[in-house]
Amino acid sequence: MNDIALPVSATPVPDTRGQNLYAADPVLPALLRLYLAPELLVHIEPHLAQLGALAGGRLDALAGTADRNPPKLHHRDRTGADVQWIEKHPAYEEMEQLAFAQYGLAAMSHRPGVLGWPGALPPAVKYALSYLFVQAEFGLCCPVSMTDALARTVGKFASPELAGRYLPGLTATDMDAHMQGAMFMTEQGAGSDVGATATIARAEGEHWRLTGDKWFCSNADADVALVLARPEDAGPGTKGLGLFLLPRRLADGSPNHYRIVRLKDKLGTRSMASGEIKLEGAVAYLVGDRGRGFVQMADMINMSRLSNGMRAAGLMRRAFFEALHVARHRVAFGQHLVDMPLARRQLMKILLPTEAARSLLFYAAAALQAADSGDEQARQRIRILTPLLKFRACRDARKATGDAMEMRGGTGYIEEWPDARLLRDAHLGSIWEGTSNIVAQDVLRATSREGALDALEADLDRLAQEAGIAGEISAARTRACAFVRAVAARNDTAHARQCATGLYYATAATVFAWEAQQIGGAVGANRQALARLILAHKLEARDPLAPALEMDETALALHLA
Repeated sequence: MNDIALPVSATPVPDTRGQNLYAADPVLPALLRLYLAPELLVHIEPHLAQLGALAGGRLDALAGTADRNPPKLHHRDRTGADVQWIEKHPAYEEMEQLAFAQYGLAAMSHRPGVLGWPGALPPAVKYALSYLFVQAEFGLCCPVSMTDALARTVGKFASPELAGRYLPGLTATDMDAHMQGAMFMTEQGAGSDVGATATIARAEGEHWRLTGDKWFCSNADADVALVLARPEDAGPGTKGLGLFLLPRRLADGSPNHYRIVRLKDKLGTRSMASGEIKLEGAVAYLVGDRGRGFVQMADMINMSRLSNGMRAAGLMRRAFFEALHVARHRVAFGQHLVDMPLARRQLMKILLPTEAARSLLFYAAAALQAADSGDEQARQRIRILTPLLKFRACRDARKATGDAMEMRGGTGYIEEWPDARLLRDAHLGSIWEGTSNIVAQDVLRATSREGALDALEADLDRLAQEAGIAGEISAARTRACAFVRAVAARNDTAHARQCATGLYYATAATVFAWEAQQIGGAVGANRQALARLILAHKLEARDPLAPALEMDETALALHLA
């Protein structure tokens, strides 16, 4: 652990270590003033500033150490007893303490009192704090997200007795009482095709016994997991699946009847244990209606997808921050990089998707809060915003982190710096909880089966009216919505990704323009410039053999001030 405490000496290589990632962000405070009630922002801002300092210092160092020291699976104790346990590095355990206990990231949506607030905190607060946390550590945010989403699903669908047994632990901020959650869903023969799930559930009195193999189980030693399995007398497909709560330990304290076969050697998220699990008559409890297991699990999946979009936004923000710092302080050929036209253009290409993901994250958070309060139109909006954000933000993060690494050059390719870890972690987003093809098609399903696009378009029209938005932005939004409807109507899945991309950026342009009108000043000018950039570079036709369009640098000016 000595590498964590060592001070960083002066060096000609630009280094951001020790900077406060909240204080260094000129946009986030302004967005929070827009999306949070004033009294809530006053209360939460000191916590944001504290976490920003951690994310740029101690937490960042812990994340690097945990990434270089991944967890280890042990099958026996030193006496030879068959006792499985996962050894986690102390750096990871310290990060768990920060996430689950000090900040209560998995609990704040479900109970009062977290961070001293008298009620449950709204989604925008949870995402703002998690957005800062993930700029330092991505891997642990997976268990945090799953614990949060599992608590929500259990609270919505489980029996009062089952919820009463497990919710207190899932929402505890005392690590001695805390329980972590997971979902064990993926099988070798049933990845995205969940209807092919082969795990069997057999009723046995008040509980069930599960038998089968789960191929990719993140947070493999979680205290509680939600598992999809097929009751032995059920029919095929997703309609035959049940949702089951699987405890790590039985009521008498003995281990449940399943084994972690091995841990995965992953490209990214190396700090967190993902494994393969063999269920050998494991005791589990039915959650909700027996024939609606997949529908109920979809609620947890969608919360995880939304969280994944948040993480992609955070990764891109950290990548942009690193690239901007290098460009401002690195001198080559007698010039700072930031003064070179190609470098500025590269920064703009990182900035645009970074800010689009962030604004759509907070727009979605507002919809989620309204939906959970019973607003049916908001429920439909969040239904389509979730796959939109998961699809496009996660794909954009892969390129943004790569471009940021290139700005640092060869040093960025070295694992001592954050760039390589950001790039590796970014590639998970397009796979976890549904690949790009799957979530893009989900945008079409939300349109054709649930009318979710109608609700989104109506709300975007409201924003446009409030902000006086007309002209090219409104025309692009109308075209994007019409394209999605036409493709969804004929179930033309070959164009699903094109539809999702167009709708995502048309939505972002509208939200940017609305934010510009609401916020005003330098940040408002930044949002207006970003809206123009989206039109020119994402939604309008361009000739690939003609000189590139000029990029309005107003959006970048705020970050250079």
